[in-house]
Amino acid sequence: MKGRRQVRYWRLYLLTLVLGIGGSFQLGMHVSIMASPAEHIQSFVNQTWLRRYEVPVSDSTNMLIWSFIVSVFSLGGWIGAIHSGSLPVTYGRKKVLLFNNIVALVAAVLMVVSPMAKSFEMILLGRFLYGYNAGLGWNVQLMYLGESSPKKLRGFLTITINIFSSLGKVTGQIAGIKELMGTEDMWPWLMALGGLPAILQFVTLLFFPETPRYLYIDKGDTEGCRKALHWLWQEDDLQMEMDEMGKERASMQGQNVKTIWDVLTSRCVRWQLLVLVIPCAGVQFCGFNAIYFYAFDIFREAGVAEDKMHYLSIGIGTTDLITIILCSLLIDRAGRKMLMGYGYLLMGVIMSILIVMLSIKDLYSWVPYANIALIFSVVCVYGLGPSGIASILPADIFLQAWRPSAYVINGSVNWLSLNTAVDLWICLTLVFFCFLIFVAYCLFSAVFVLYFIPETKGKGMVEIMEDFNKLNYKNRGTDTEKADFVMATKF
Repeated sequence: MKGRRQVRYWRLYLLTLVLGIGGSFQLGMHVSIMASPAEHIQSFVNQTWLRRYEVPVSDSTNMLIWSFIVSVFSLGGWIGAIHSGSLPVTYGRKKVLLFNNIVALVAAVLMVVSPMAKSFEMILLGRFLYGYNAGLGWNVQLMYLGESSPKKLRGFLTITINIFSSLGKVTGQIAGIKELMGTEDMWPWLMALGGLPAILQFVTLLFFPETPRYLYIDKGDTEGCRKALHWLWQEDDLQMEMDEMGKERASMQGQNVKTIWDVLTSRCVRWQLLVLVIPCAGVQFCGFNAIYFYAFDIFREAGVAEDKMHYLSIGIGTTDLITIILCSLLIDRAGRKMLMGYGYLLMGVIMSILIVMLSIKDLYSWVPYANIALIFSVVCVYGLGPSGIASILPADIFLQAWRPSAYVINGSVNWLSLNTAVDLWICLTLVFFCFLIFVAYCLFSAVFVLYFIPETKGKGMVEIMEDFNKLNYKNRGTDTEKADFVMATKF
């Protein structure tokens, strides 16, 4: 019987594949793909500069242009995340993703044309558009998955956003090796790879319906919602799901979709906001990215040859992918709270040990190899817990009216903290002891998650909201609590 139920959702699984390939896969690929063509792009910038001004570009200027090419991706991602609050509400989730694929295609064309046009500015614009595509696509993909999934599969399907992101990282790393596309002739095509998943999603998404919850709760299209649910789930008895959406829609009567200011100031979502910012959007401050990049220095200490570094980075990416897949299998059994809370706790403990080992790395010959093992341990724990759960919790804890603005806040904090100047300054200034800050964040988040966040596994949206109301209004009586919640969601 269970096997039949799983086969029944094959269209939903296919939708998950389509959303992932054109969504978070793009983000992962464009984050990892930049390591390989770095020297070729800098050489192209130098040749272009020499052709224009008849003098070679200075090293400092070339490095500045390169840093802009890398960092403008995050700027585009942030702007895309901001637009993910308004565009999906106005035009629907499906139309926004179709538009987003066109953005990626334009970026791919710019990458291919840039050497012919002798313009490194096209690379800058292309990277910005890729960032916009990733920032908008990530949030809308989360909405699409969360609003199309039954609650028993919501955790598993939503966490696939991290699986595809990790798959994109590994794909970018493999495609960038010198034996494939990491050469001087092939780098424009390597940078244009994002056009392929964009074409694939654009063509296939046309055959899938809009999200059922958007059709019913936002648009009031009951029949359209029922048809979408039946097509995706292959079920005839949809009354329970329709009743739950009806309750959520009833609580929204007479109100507009909430703004960012509403999310930041309303008491009825105060604890949801704390969850959104501290353990979810703030996940960048757990130190994983710093460890990811600093790992190469530790590998050098262990005597690993420079030409093997790229293959070790593929190993780290593959480890991250495998552990996130394991997390997707555990999430609806173990629950969000345990995986995230104990994940942060273990990361804090492992990084504490890493601090000690880094300080004695010159005393014993075996220490650098132990540090490599610790690096991979952090990657494993991160993938099994905080990485995946941080992405799906926002889909669990906000009702339909609040979700778009919540995603804007989540995406903005994520993008602004991704490889920021603050992280770079910390790593360069405090050297090994920068991990103390990451340890403090992990331990604080572990305590916060384990002691305060209610479990959301297997619960409906309204049910989860009622659990959070016990925190938002814990000093008030039941009647006052209900009255205040209605007032807070009907203005």
